[in-house]
Amino acid sequence: MDTVLAGGVGAARFLQGLVQVVDPASVTVVSNVADDVEMFGLHVSPDTDIVIYSLAGVVNPETGWGLEGDTFDVVDALRRFGYGRWFNLGDRDLATAVHRTRLLREGRPMHEIVAELTAAFGVASTILPVTNERVATHVLTSDGELDFQDYMVRLATEPNVTGVRFAGAGEAAPAPGVLHAIREADRLIVAPSNPFVSIGPILAVPGVREAVVESSARRIGISPIVGGQAIKGPAAKMLANLGHEVSAVGVAEIYRDLVDVMVIDDEDRALGPRIEALGLTCAVTNTMMTTPERKAALAQFLTTL
Repeated sequence: MDTVLAGGVGAARFLQGLVQVVDPASVTVVSNVADDVEMFGLHVSPDTDIVIYSLAGVVNPETGWGLEGDTFDVVDALRRFGYGRWFNLGDRDLATAVHRTRLLREGRPMHEIVAELTAAFGVASTILPVTNERVATHVLTSDGELDFQDYMVRLATEPNVTGVRFAGAGEAAPAPGVLHAIREADRLIVAPSNPFVSIGPILAVPGVREAVVESSARRIGISPIVGGQAIKGPAAKMLANLGHEVSAVGVAEIYRDLVDVMVIDDEDRALGPRIEALGLTCAVTNTMMTTPERKAALAQFLTTL
């Protein structure tokens, strides 16, 4: 069984490759939920939905989020009533949020809701929210403390980051199945996600980091930094702002107690000795997931480690 800690577009693209080379039913995804947000009175779970849509083959390939071919008539119409247009939800994407919100109001726990959505989209893999409780990423910045979506979307990651905190994480509990999926995995993979705001919130839920540290699985991390740049998102800028080296080495230093193997891109091959000096095995391959074939090739490479 493969268990993947996942958040964001990079994780979803990796998962698209993984299910090409292993039985999709053998894959369990532990998803970040700390960037969930209420928009237009609806509960939106961006990271979870990105994984569902990607594995269902319906994600917008240009953005990596939302549904391919979606329209935006509802959010355009809401501008008449003074709503901002900075957070785009497509019309069919809104249907997912409407259904999720109704089920939450009926008292259904998030892990059951995610399972229902996963089945509705015909996804064979198991997707687990890391917790059923509300955890929210707050980004500490030069402009003050910001909700994650304000920082990420409304302000386009422009403010400098001085820290990150996860409101509610200390009181949260892992959702049913999460610890089991980590402890019983054959391979435990940290996806090429932002280590601070995608993987960090997962590890902040009590018991999760400890389970990763103690897991007997082959623990593999994939660097989201290639050639000193993030493939997508603010990971490189956040590494710099928070005093880390902006490289695969900087990521490896963050994960050194959590993984056995660090996978880096061919471009960063020269960094291998420095990563191995941290006590990790360094594996080098093409990590640029620009086509379905390259996604599958990266996943296939991981099965050999």
